[in-house]
Amino acid sequence: MEHGFPTTAVSAVTSETIYKICSREERDIACANQRFEGAAIDLLDGYIHFSTAAQVEQTAHLHFKGREGLVLVAVAARSLGDDLKWEAARGGELFPHLFATLDVDAATSVTDLPVAEDGTHVFPPLED
Repeated sequence: MEHGFPTTAVSAVTSETIYKICSREERDIACANQRFEGAAIDLLDGYIHFSTAAQVEQTAHLHFKGREGLVLVAVAARSLGDDLKWEAARGGELFPHLFATLDVDAATSVTDLPVAEDGTHVFPPLED
């Protein structure tokens, strides 16, 4: 069980594009190494946390509210192959988890996430 929810891995892609929120510094380190090994929480949990377009704004609100210097990395889910699993997490919803490092070439876009006055992040248009 992860965070009180049963972990059920599903290998079928449920969203074409998935998103990772990370700091610019983490992105810069990944670019220098040609791979992203994960943020501290990812390393602790043993996989890289991603969100779908429908989930990512709530993820930002719950885990990153008011935090400056973040980027939104978009990745084509199918490009990650069998290392991407869809597992029950927040509210039993299926979230994409990558059980491998992320090759920086897998990113289809990287966008700054500015912070609004109320502490929420301003998102670009997202693809499902």
